[in-house]
Amino acid sequence: PVILLTAHGTIPDAVEATARGVFTYLTKPYDGKELLEKIAQALALGAPAIDADHPDEAWRTDIVSRSSRMADLLAEAWMVAKTDASVLLRGDSGTGKEMLARAIHRASARAARPFIAVNCGAIPEALLESELFGHVKGAFTDAVANHKGLFQAADGGTLLLDEIGDMPPALQVKLLRVLQERAVRPVGSSQSHAIDVRIISATHRDLDAAMAAGQFREDLYYRLNVVTLTLPTLAERREDIPLLANHFLGLLAAKYARRLSGFAPEALKALVTAAWPGNVRQLYNVVEQVCALATTPLIPLALVQRALRVPSVQVMTYAEAKQRFEREYLVGLLKLTDGNVADQVLPLEPLLG
Repeated sequence: PVILLTAHGTIPDAVEATARGVFTYLTKPYDGKELLEKIAQALALGAPAIDADHPDEAWRTDIVSRSSRMADLLAEAWMVAKTDASVLLRGDSGTGKEMLARAIHRASARAARPFIAVNCGAIPEALLESELFGHVKGAFTDAVANHKGLFQAADGGTLLLDEIGDMPPALQVKLLRVLQERAVRPVGSSQSHAIDVRIISATHRDLDAAMAAGQFREDLYYRLNVVTLTLPTLAERREDIPLLANHFLGLLAAKYARRLSGFAPEALKALVTAAWPGNVRQLYNVVEQVCALATTPLIPLALVQRALRVPSVQVMTYAEAKQRFEREYLVGLLKLTDGNVADQVLPLEPLLG
């Protein structure tokens, strides 16, 4: 990132510099503290270097983070990857559960074998059984040929059962039997086939509440939940937002053949302080929107606000909230006194209180 310092700055100059991709623009004489803050912001844009050739790093190259919360999570993921223990990934929608599951697979002894993911809540029950366990020819009307299920397709590798909390109760029973026997019987068949599959499950639901309500089997839960890893929301790792935003921008700029250099400081601040109910997935969507619509190398605040559909819930600092209150208070006071604050402020105090 480029920070421009000049003694002859004008508003048109600032606009042109921003359009050419300058990170920020300071006019001399400038405050040294402000310059250091801008340098820190610019340095924060760079993702931490990851040596893709180093075995301790290559497994997590798709996970961009420097937050302590994610560092602790990745350390646990690395350790569990070296075992064959079943893993349950918990976290809100969009927090990156499938990406973490793929990273665990890459760090495991099964890395050279298949990784297959299936969303248990996106497939109708009648189809999900065949999708998971397979079927033989003639098992049902449309079964015109034998079909291997995902368990057999993932043999030797890893199977991610995404949104396991949405699996119908009848299928929970059949899944439990497969996990206990380590063998799968295709629909319509009388023969079982041995399988060697590492199971990772993921859910955004509260499985404890689901068990209490009789919606999820307790015995299946304990089979799946040997190790639990909980992914933080994006709001709980805000220090990662600049890294993620610029990482996504680089990927999408290449995808759309756009020449984009980054986000203007105020645009980046808007991203960092947004609410992000959709987590990392929503951030990716916002960056994709601004990438498609950008007309300058540096993404401006207005474009980010448009993608965020501002007004949105913003997290203000105490100083910002105080400054906003003071400005609104003084504007209101000027209106009430027709600009003659000195003569009328005392009589108006009861009204303003």
